[in-house]
Amino acid sequence: MQKQRPVYLDVASIRLPIPGIVSILHRVSGVILFISLPLLLYFFQGTLSHSDDFLAYTKVVANPLVKIILLGLLWAYLHHFCAGIRFLFLDMHKGLELNTARTTAKAVVIISLVLTAILGVALW
Repeated sequence: MQKQRPVYLDVASIRLPIPGIVSILHRVSGVILFISLPLLLYFFQGTLSHSDDFLAYTKVVANPLVKIILLGLLWAYLHHFCAGIRFLFLDMHKGLELNTARTTAKAVVIISLVLTAILGVALW
C-alpha cells in the first residue's frame, strides 16, 4: 500500500475564522504599539515642554497624515485592550464554546471600531 502524498494547500484560499483573525490582530496591534512607542513619547514630550515646542507639536499633529496615523494607533490600542479582556476570560475558561468564541470575537472587532470612530470624531 502506497502512502498518499500531502495535498498542496493554497494558504491564500483558506478562510481563517473570526477568532483567529482577532488573535492575529491582537498580536499585530501589540507590535504596532510597541514600535510606535518612541513616536508617542515624542508627542507626549512635546505637550509638556516649552510653549515653542508645543506650537511645533500642534503644527505636526494638525497634518492630516499624522492624524490618520494617530487614528490607526488609537484603533490598535483599543483593539489590543478589548481583545486582551477577551483573552483574559478565555484564560479563565469562560467563553470557550464555539458560538460564544465567535460572538465575543465579533464583539471585539465591532467595539474597537465603534470606540475608535467615537474617539476619533471627538479628537479630530
